[in-house]
Parts: sequence; C-alpha cells; structure tokens
Amino acid sequence: MTTQAPNRSTHRTHIQTAALVVGAVFLLVGVLGFVPGITTNYDQMEAGGHESGAELLGIFQVSVLHNIVHLLFGVAGIALARSVNGARTFLVGGGTIYLVLWIYGLVVDHDSAANFVPLNSADNWLHLVLGLGMVALGLALGRRTENASDRGTTHGSATS
Repeated sequence: MTTQAPNRSTHRTHIQTAALVVGAVFLLVGVLGFVPGITTNYDQMEAGGHESGAELLGIFQVSVLHNIVHLLFGVAGIALARSVNGARTFLVGGGTIYLVLWIYGLVVDHDSAANFVPLNSADNWLHLVLGLGMVALGLALGRRTENASDRGTTHGSATS
C-alpha cells in the first residue's frame, strides 16, 4: 500500500515568481563565476580583493567571495520566494543592498584594499540596475498583491 501526499495546488503570486526568478539568476551567476571560459582569466581568480583578475563574461570582476555572495543571494531569493512577505523582503531589501553596494563601488578606490569584493565600473553599473530593478519589482508587485487582497481576490496567493 502506498501513501500519497495530499494534492496541494501551489499558486505563486507575481511577486513570488519575480523573487524566484531573480534568486535563480543569482544562483546561476554564482555558479557561472566558477566556470573557466565563461569566467575569463580564471587562473587569476583570488579569494577576494581587487587583485582578482577573473571576469565573468570578460566584463564583471569576480572573486571566490563575489561568487559565493551571488550563490547565497540566490539561495535566499529562492527560499524567501515561498511567501509573499519573504519575496517582498528579498526584492526590496536585496535591491537596497545592491544600491548601497553601487554607492560603495563609486566611492571606494578600485585599487585599494577596501575593494574587497572586488568591484569594477561594470559591476557598479550592474549593481545600480539590479538595485533599482529589484526595489521597483518589490514595490510594484507588492502593492499589486496588497490591492488584490483588499478586493478579496488573492490573485493566486500562497499561504506558506
């Protein structure tokens, strides 16, 4: 005799889907940062710091620390996408972190020990776009989910 799990229909809201996709992209980027060929100058990758000569796609300076941060961000996004509040927290909070990282990248001397991540100009522009995009998604889709709940329609919201 086999037992089956109850048939649970899992409906994700738009904000949960967005957080899941963003988390999956971060996870993918973290993995790709460790793939020679996709990461150029792979043999010059350092654990951290501005001395790392490795560049994801030949553009974005990366290090082992940088890749691990992307992996952790990806895991967090996927885990937090399980709930509407978690998804909103990931998108708005994570976007805010990326905006702070953008400002940090603008003010830190790229050749100094303070550039421990490491960051280059391409990273800075990407962090600005990521930060603005994530915050915008979190606020816009979060408001949409709240409005749907106020009307009595949950728009496929999950309660986990």
